Amino acid sequence: MNTDFYKIHADEAIKRLSEGNARFVAQECQNIDTSIGRLKVFAEKGQRPYAIVVACADSRVIPEVIFDAQIGDLFVIRVAGNVIDNHQLGSIEYAAEHLGTGLVCVLGHTHCGAIDAVLQGHSGEYIQYIARTIEKAIGKEQDPYRACCLNVQEACRHIEESLQIQKDEQEYGLRVIGAVYDLETGRVEILDPQ
Repeated sequence: MNTDFYKIHADEAIKRLSEGNARFVAQECQNIDTSIGRLKVFAEKGQRPYAIVVACADSRVIPEVIFDAQIGDLFVIRVAGNVIDNHQLGSIEYAAEHLGTGLVCVLGHTHCGAIDAVLQGHSGEYIQYIARTIEKAIGKEQDPYRACCLNVQEACRHIEESLQIQKDEQEYGLRVIGAVYDLETGRVEILDPQ
């Protein structure tokens, strides 16, 4: 892969996410360009998102809105509890390798139903697959916010176990970060690496 393929360095992508979130919190969001001309550009030239965002499927967590992003800016993967399995890893590797995206952001959030379900001991036939992953991540932690942070950090570790991701980190500067979205304030906190 050509190192010029990454159009936006991870540091710049983090800056764009932070600035977009600041606009969202200040309620100064830009207008999204959904013009036919803009859509045709993406149809003809493809996509080059500046960040991969792995977020919870919660209907209150919309990364494109939270980060005040335009069409084509974010490659979003959503799954309850923002857990990582082979499907999510394949999607992340695709965006990093084939689209040249240099940042992966795992975005957890406060008041997460998947975290709460684990803390309260609820599960169902298929929910158990998500619950087991979260249980492994949070251990005996009972504080919902701290459990959310631990779950995000575990997802980041899981992503970084991918040999392809490790290669991209070394060769192209790809970065994996964790963050937590506060449903009440709209703010996104970037977590310190663990």
